[in-house]
Amino acid sequence: MVPDSDYSLDPADWEAFEATAQQTLHDAVAFLQTIRERPTWQPPPHEVKKRLHEAIPMYPTPLAEVCAQARRDILPYPTGNIHPRFWGWVMGTGTADGVIADLIASTMNTHMAGYDQSGSLIEEQVLRWLCQLFGYGPEALGIFVSGGTVANILGIVAGRQAKAGYDVRAEGLAGRPQMIIYGSSETHSWIYKCCELLGLGRKGYRPIPVDEEHRIQIDALAQAIDEDRAAGHLPICVNGNAGTVNTGAIDNLDQLADVCKKEDLWFHVDGALGGLAVLSDSLKPRLRGIERADSIAFDLHKWGYLQYEIGCVLMKDVHAQKAAFQTSADYLESNGRGIQPNNLEFAQLGIQLSRGFRALRAWMAFKTHGVTGISRIIDQNVRHVQYLAERIREHDHLELLAPTPLNVACFRFCPPHLDVQALNKLNREILMRIQEAGIAVPSSTLIDGQFAIRVANSNHRTKQEDMDILLDAVIGIGEEILQSDLPR
Repeated sequence: MVPDSDYSLDPADWEAFEATAQQTLHDAVAFLQTIRERPTWQPPPHEVKKRLHEAIPMYPTPLAEVCAQARRDILPYPTGNIHPRFWGWVMGTGTADGVIADLIASTMNTHMAGYDQSGSLIEEQVLRWLCQLFGYGPEALGIFVSGGTVANILGIVAGRQAKAGYDVRAEGLAGRPQMIIYGSSETHSWIYKCCELLGLGRKGYRPIPVDEEHRIQIDALAQAIDEDRAAGHLPICVNGNAGTVNTGAIDNLDQLADVCKKEDLWFHVDGALGGLAVLSDSLKPRLRGIERADSIAFDLHKWGYLQYEIGCVLMKDVHAQKAAFQTSADYLESNGRGIQPNNLEFAQLGIQLSRGFRALRAWMAFKTHGVTGISRIIDQNVRHVQYLAERIREHDHLELLAPTPLNVACFRFCPPHLDVQALNKLNREILMRIQEAGIAVPSSTLIDGQFAIRVANSNHRTKQEDMDILLDAVIGIGEEILQSDLPR
């Protein structure tokens, strides 16, 4: 019996641990190599769910047995976004080198609040690379967070502190004018969570109509700002979309920057879907004006193809970022030497103190593939969606429901003589059958009340032939349903 004072969670037999670890890595590599041989998605069977629904384990189980169960009951049933034909919502695929990055990061288990350690150097370096790619200068910085929602919220928090006209952090909102944030009616739902969390309420967000290409109407924005000021409200921020979640529409960011400069508003850009198009020489001009934003949010686990989770917010002026988040405590103060020679830099740039080493994934991806390698896949994703759109235009029973400016296509199976309600039911059923058969995973949305099968291609494993497989399935299943019975 090992005395309590000598007890440890380290393996008693390191050689046995290494053998189990090597087997697990082998299984992971094999799983990725054979991904095309499996369905895009499959739910865990009843017996698997039953095995995983178990009582809390009070006593140890050998690691090899635990890994064997994980290999049998967990590994085969992911969301499916690692598969070449997963295009649902906006999900990236992860990379093989990302597996190694996570292994190294997990081994280090470094605390990313700051400190004099390699992790801090890597995060700052990668953030400065990203600032350079987005056209920001040396006064810019940012921070890695969980995802786009948190990244966007941090940008708005900084904007509120900068444009409120008083110290919101010290004085709060009570007795003050209603603050207003503006963005298009196509803005992602994070904006409502943001207003709720910031104490502005849902009435703190003013959705602005969009044009025929689903971009914010600049004249309507300017009018709304004037009306809100006349009503005694306090406009503070405009959100521009570098790719809307529904259709990939890109707002005129340069014109939004002009409005914000004229009205003295914080300019934030939600680039969660399309911001990383700046890596592509051919796509970057479509995001002209993004370099004028005060803050930019995006996800490297989407169009950066990295493992979940790694979102990012960049801010043009790191002093504005610190003004929104910097705090102090005796137990966190620097002593000028040792492991913490300076105040904890990253703890002053966001709301988290404890953070994992997300930055290593990005560092390894940039080092392994280079900007040219990543941008090549971004261009390929767009090219595949343009190919998909062209095939849809050529088919009598397929219809595009929105423009395809980036990597998103919204379409439907559209035989003649069916009304909107019938078409919505038909296309919903087509989508469900495609997903449940494991053929592919697009998702859905509504475009002007019309049910759309939605393909968002941020998948580095997709080939052009996968788009053909999807459309052949849509047409085949659609015709099969018509010949049997339309779902009611």
